[in-house]
Amino acid sequence: MLLDTPLCDFGWKAPNFTLKNANGDGFTMSDYLGDKGLVIMFICNHCPYVKAIAARLAEDTKQLMAEGINVLAVMSNDYQSLDADSPANMQHFAKQYGFTFPYLVDEDQQVGQQYGAVCTPDFFGLNHLGELQYRARLDDARLQDDPNRVPELVNAMRLIAKTGKGPEQQHASMGCSIKWR
Repeated sequence: MLLDTPLCDFGWKAPNFTLKNANGDGFTMSDYLGDKGLVIMFICNHCPYVKAIAARLAEDTKQLMAEGINVLAVMSNDYQSLDADSPANMQHFAKQYGFTFPYLVDEDQQVGQQYGAVCTPDFFGLNHLGELQYRARLDDARLQDDPNRVPELVNAMRLIAKTGKGPEQQHASMGCSIKWR
């Protein structure tokens, strides 16, 4: 089912969490909340929307991380019912697209629920205080590869890193619904 993300609730305080990657290594959100902010994104392996942006996502997040903006990805889908999103397949997907950010399993779906994640991809751009400043799409290219695309997430996170505030105008991300138990 195609869904759009809700509008950004500016200033919403993101809850802390600790999740593991497919290898069992733990990652705590507050450890990644650097002085330039943090992107938390809800993605999965099987969604055609995530697949369509995966290469651009890898490129944009590498750029952000090189600029000191941290990135975490969370997979909240019920992979017991959808093997394509299993931890083993998460490792394969991350390698296939060259993801350099931690890709974490939300085993009990609690983090996805706390954040109000609705679809994959769903992007949360936080300032250094952990306040939501961006809840929108990756770019304006949608499902296309467009060399003239506007990298909206990158631009927003640069603004957040500089000012602590996100852009007033944001465009909802769209994607597949999260597969809840």
